[in-house]
Amino acid sequence: MIHIIRNIFIDEADISYEFLRSSGPGGQNVQKVETCVRLRFNAQECQSLSLEISQKLLRIAGRKATKEGIILIEAQRFRTQQRNREDAFERLKSLIVKAAEPPSPPRIKTKPTYGAKLRRLEGKKLRGAVKNLRGRPVQD
Repeated sequence: MIHIIRNIFIDEADISYEFLRSSGPGGQNVQKVETCVRLRFNAQECQSLSLEISQKLLRIAGRKATKEGIILIEAQRFRTQQRNREDAFERLKSLIVKAAEPPSPPRIKTKPTYGAKLRRLEGKKLRGAVKNLRGRPVQD
């Protein structure tokens, strides 16, 4: 079991890794070594995540999530397979942490105070006076 945060643990069997050849420049090493990592995590089938967290996780993942509820994360920033594997897992972990955050409290509407209204109107008058001075001079 892998500890994510507080009371969320993920079974290592829920995560699978696939290794590919990285794209882009890199010389001869790119054609020989499979350093790119594709992490697969089935969010819908994971027993340790609650239904709300897994649905929010799929919503946050966006294009990384498939219709079947599988999250795919590709990591190829580093030159070694191990670093890319750690990078992919850290990105999955940050998605889960973000999905597990409690929702922000609803905004409470407030009215501006009387003094704030007066200050706003005074500022508008000053700004209008400055703009009025930019006009053409009056011809006598």
